[in-house]
Order: sequence, then C-alpha cells, then structure tokens
Amino acid sequence: MNKQITGVVVSTAMMKTIVVRTERKYRHPLYLKVITKHTKFKARNDLEGIVVGDTVTIEETRPISKDTHFRVISKAKPSKK
Repeated sequence: MNKQITGVVVSTAMMKTIVVRTERKYRHPLYLKVITKHTKFKARNDLEGIVVGDTVTIEETRPISKDTHFRVISKAKPSKK
C-alpha cells in the first residue's frame, strides 16, 4: 500500500501537474505551543475539473519527473468559492 495524503490544491499552472499543500500540527517539546507545518507536493493530475482550493487525495508512485512522485487519486471536496 502506497502512502496517501490529503491536501488543498494551491496551483494548477503546469500541464497535467498540480501543487498540493498539506499541513500538520505538532506541539513544541519545550514551549508546548502548537505549531503548524506546511509541505507542498507536486502531483500528476489526470482528472478533469480540479481547480485551486479543491481538496484532493494523492498517492505516492514511481518518479514521474524530477519533482513529481505523487498522482491524484480522487477529489475529496470542491473549493469554497
């Protein structure tokens, strides 16, 4: 089973590739403040109708290009526009 990640689409400017932003929260070990970390992944998009702001699920796959190692599985929910 490959790693699956859910995130928000932040860019669709490239052909057949989108940028997905994920965030995770953790508590700082000393100061106990909750910190939010963001990570961007490039993913191959073969689905129609994905726009900026949509929530998508991506799956780890073989390297498709230099930076692209994920592909879009499904569109979880549409943007709030």
